[in-house]
Amino acid sequence: MRPSSLYSPWARAAVAGAAAAGLAAAGLAGVAHAADGQAPLPVTITGTDRVDLALDGAEGEPGEPQIQLGLTGPGEYDPDSDTDPEPIPNSGYEVTIDATALKGFAKVGLPRSCDVDGLVAVCRSSSLYPGASYNPYWSVRLDLLDSAAAGDHGTVKVTGEGEGLEFNEHTVDVLVGGPELLQKKLPAQPAGFEAGDTYRAPLGFRNVGAMSADGVVLRLAGSRGLSFPDSYDNCSYAEENKDNLIRYRQVALCTFEGEFEPGTAYELSEPIGVKTADFALGDIFSYGFDAIGAEGADTLRAGGGHRQGSGETLTLKPVGGGQSGDYTKYAEIDLATGNTYDLDLTGARVAGEQGETVTVDVGLSNHGPAWLGSLRAGGEPIGFTVRIPEGASVVESPCRPVNDETPDAYLCFADTPFLEDDARTFPFELRIDKVVPGAKGKISLPDYDNPREGDPSNDTGWIVLNGTGDEETPGDSGGGTGGTDSTGGTGTDGGSDPAGTTGGGSQTAGGTGTAGGSDTAGGTTGGTAGTTGGQSPQGGEDDGLLASTGSTALLASAGAALALAAGGVLFVVARRRRAGGAA
Repeated sequence: MRPSSLYSPWARAAVAGAAAAGLAAAGLAGVAHAADGQAPLPVTITGTDRVDLALDGAEGEPGEPQIQLGLTGPGEYDPDSDTDPEPIPNSGYEVTIDATALKGFAKVGLPRSCDVDGLVAVCRSSSLYPGASYNPYWSVRLDLLDSAAAGDHGTVKVTGEGEGLEFNEHTVDVLVGGPELLQKKLPAQPAGFEAGDTYRAPLGFRNVGAMSADGVVLRLAGSRGLSFPDSYDNCSYAEENKDNLIRYRQVALCTFEGEFEPGTAYELSEPIGVKTADFALGDIFSYGFDAIGAEGADTLRAGGGHRQGSGETLTLKPVGGGQSGDYTKYAEIDLATGNTYDLDLTGARVAGEQGETVTVDVGLSNHGPAWLGSLRAGGEPIGFTVRIPEGASVVESPCRPVNDETPDAYLCFADTPFLEDDARTFPFELRIDKVVPGAKGKISLPDYDNPREGDPSNDTGWIVLNGTGDEETPGDSGGGTGGTDSTGGTGTDGGSDPAGTTGGGSQTAGGTGTAGGSDTAGGTTGGTAGTTGGQSPQGGEDDGLLASTGSTALLASAGAALALAAGGVLFVVARRRRAGGAA
């Protein structure tokens, strides 16, 4: 048995977004225990709101629960922040999951962490935090009984109560043998496809459920480098997550009325155009049909700033049954995978007397044409090393030493996304302990064959102290010993990005081993320059310089590779654990 494709990641995101919008409307900037005479604090029960159980018993995810429930506490909390939220004082509360309406057709696996009596579970806790990340969550597993028949249905009711708290009632509609839509697989981008070209996507679905779908909704989604050039009058268009370029999406919701019968495949009247920008590289296009009808589409549009399309009406037509292998639960493709970027590392020439402290600005810029989105891995940083010239020591640095055995080597990280016109600065304060004429320190990206790097010649820069003019530094732009000149290439300052965020900026210097500021919302201010405690930033992406997460053409973590070359250092990624009980 399978949950409806309504519970694909985009649908779950819509539910979570609706809950967050409700809290924002309440104007809850802070939280406190509700005192006598004050309005109770609102707590939102969130999660799955519909499950379709297939009569054939086929499993998309064997043994996995189909219903996930959670709580969103009052107030605001950024899960990407470096601080833990403050708990909300309360006298305890209980959440009741009542599945008695499923009696006769479903076996219900209620959370083991709760008190279960038949088909009712009472879950008690006093753990409550702003937002959703740290609050309890519960899972429910459904299995069909032999007596189940197509059309059987019931509702799971979820309620809560607690002193000084006010819970909404959440319901989960369960239907047996309902419509279940699988998506037509997307063809690979054609040979010779380049950034700037338009991908033509022949979209469709097959109803493998036991009942007809009364209307369907199509959702299109494309990351920053993608857009939908055509407009249809039965579609609406919007942008999501404008302040976070990893999650940013151009979206379209299209509604189709009519009866879509079980065992039948349908396709759009024409392929959908997906335009790739000149900077696109590994941008993600995805789509999905869902049997939620026009009313469900209105719910997804609510508060999303959708604008109605114009032009012709997009329609669906039945086609031959097709092969079962032609359809899948989720359909997506990476586009413009052959594009390249040009990363450029720059150093400087400086001069000083013994005992003097000088500042060297190490620069990393991207001359495009492509951006480094890090979409698949959620923001893997770009790593590079900086060697300190002989006779100098580091007073302050935005980066961290590679290890104790090589104190003259520093490992730097620049956050992604790294836009096609972005530039970052990493200021090093160096004390000249001994004047060594023409002392050099190399700045370098990992040395390997990266097919996405359009110009490897400027992947190396140099720090030159008290230069004599005779130093051999490839890419050196010259400069004398009395000033600070860029070496190893030139970089452009950041610019604006079409998604509404500004690129470029400079990184704020911190103490040795302290991370610089970063903003994953596109044009970032600075970049992550390593963290204290031996932890490295998280993420990864298929851009070649980023940590490997199973995608193609990846370099195993730049930080790990550099550390191994220098004698070995372990980077630990600390992941937060969600509080609360699980089934």
